[in-house]
Amino acid sequence: MLNRFATAAAICIALPIGVAPLALAEPPAGDDAAVVPVTNPLPPEGAVPSAAPGILDTPDGWHLEVVGSNETQLPVAPLTTAISSREYLIAGTFTGKITGGGKTKLTGGTLEAGEQIGCGIISDEVEINPGASITPGLGALGAPTLSAGISLQGKIYLKPGTVTTVALDKKSFKGTTARVTITGVRVKTDQCAGQSFIRSYATLTSSTDNTDDVITYVGVTKAV
Repeated sequence: MLNRFATAAAICIALPIGVAPLALAEPPAGDDAAVVPVTNPLPPEGAVPSAAPGILDTPDGWHLEVVGSNETQLPVAPLTTAISSREYLIAGTFTGKITGGGKTKLTGGTLEAGEQIGCGIISDEVEINPGASITPGLGALGAPTLSAGISLQGKIYLKPGTVTTVALDKKSFKGTTARVTITGVRVKTDQCAGQSFIRSYATLTSSTDNTDDVITYVGVTKAV
């Protein structure tokens, strides 16, 4: 019995003091470094989704495509402070390309980009009619009195809304691709008495010696 106790004590003394068992060791270096937090950046203020591309296959074998991306349409206070004005801060990238093996020779084309603003009701004319009145009466002692008044009557004539097209840039090109990038441009429309709507557009025109082929990208409509 004493021999067994002595053997156990010898085993305990043989272990270095302060050495932790392998099971309690820290995880290998690099495990924590592999855990990288994923953050999704917030979209820019006023961001809107882009619509499907505009696509056209021409009769002579060319393939036209025009797309929009990274679009923002932010309503801002009009510089005129008029309640009938609608103003927006615009950004976006619009790209047109021509591919395929057409049987005609391309001579270039144009890419126009801009915004379309629709207004439900337009305030057409304002009419102001001044008026005056005199009312006779009797005072407390029976003396005659006169009281006068001035009035203004206003009329606003409304008509069905219209769509305002604001072309922001038009790029001519000689090859098969073109790009227009718009950043921080303000557009506005006036005399809008109702709800307004805005959407982007980009029109790609492909030319040959004797033909023009036109396709337009129309963005998502945003109500404001």
